[in-house]
Amino acid sequence: MRKWHRWLVVFFGVFLVWISVTGVLSQVVPWFLPKPSPQVAAAQVPAGFVCPETMTCRPKQGGRSVVGLLHHLHSGESFGPVGVFIATLSGLSMVFFSISGIWMYLQMWRNRSDRGLKPGWFWK
Repeated sequence: MRKWHRWLVVFFGVFLVWISVTGVLSQVVPWFLPKPSPQVAAAQVPAGFVCPETMTCRPKQGGRSVVGLLHHLHSGESFGPVGVFIATLSGLSMVFFSISGIWMYLQMWRNRSDRGLKPGWFWK
């Protein structure tokens, strides 16, 4: 398990960092975007459209919003079907890394207690 964990992280580590950074940016960037004035927002809304109370409706800025761009980069959509496939595999690899990391920790914990060393959740 440890061998798979190490080798897969060499490939998927780069993509997981990409997905993490773009995901965080897509949540943080809206805090710093200027709030559009009600007149500008009203001018960009199609006639008859009412934003539901449970949703936040924002006008697009420059044809494509920054948040929309970050979402497309985050999901891999900007890179076509290959990008979406790699993003999906990266998500699955994150599940694998989580499970294999817990598995390896439990093995080390069991080995430590079997050898009669100091029990505990953390050790040096």
